[in-house]
Amino acid sequence: MIHTHKMRSEEEKKALLTRLKKVEGQIRGIEKMVEENRYCPDILIQVSAITSALNSFNKVLLECHIKNCVAKDIKEGNDDTIEELCQVLQKLMK
Repeated sequence: MIHTHKMRSEEEKKALLTRLKKVEGQIRGIEKMVEENRYCPDILIQVSAITSALNSFNKVLLECHIKNCVAKDIKEGNDDTIEELCQVLQKLMK
């Protein structure tokens, strides 16, 4: 059975939301840079920083998923979660 929801600890949720709020702030900063007609390379550098921040978010979330959801499902005999993980990894590595 593939899950559609996951209960996260308050600590895990807080860490993930903190990362997302940082990205949100960076995007607002880029919007302002565009509005102010800032130099293209300066904007591109900031976009690269956002990409890096989102990649870091994905790494943390993926680690939590593997250590908690996937491990639990495997222990319970639900091998479908392995196929789901493989599909997610293929999408992440495009």
